[in-house]
Amino acid sequence: MDEMDLKILRHLQDEPTIAMAQLAEQVGLSHTPCWRRLKRMEKEGIIKGQALLLDERKLGLAVHVFADVRLKTHDEETLEAFERAAGDHPQIVECFSMSGESDYLMRIMIGSIEDYERFLKKILLHLPGVAAVNSSFALQKVKMTNKLPL
Repeated sequence: MDEMDLKILRHLQDEPTIAMAQLAEQVGLSHTPCWRRLKRMEKEGIIKGQALLLDERKLGLAVHVFADVRLKTHDEETLEAFERAAGDHPQIVECFSMSGESDYLMRIMIGSIEDYERFLKKILLHLPGVAAVNSSFALQKVKMTNKLPL
């Protein structure tokens, strides 16, 4: 990775659907070298893909829940089973293994508080090894980005 690669990535984060010719011009390369760099970064896994950003409110997913999850046991089998099960539920949009008091922190997108209560009772509390779930609700989204600080 050199400064030119970072420049390409910065531009792509701002405008992922930019035409190759326009990207090359903006970063100061000709078309072919820019394309080669982009393909190399894709091959190396630096660029993992593109995402489509949707308006969650217009799609009926207005509630952001942050759930701190503690497990009963911390053996490898329980951790792996929990992580697989968490991946099976599209409402769980992020799940992080944590240090500190919680074992996992999840961000859950759901339509309403009532929907979350049902999800908690029917799904979350029944994930493998769950001992306790402490939920917090976002009042307002102040900042949310997928852009990395390059």
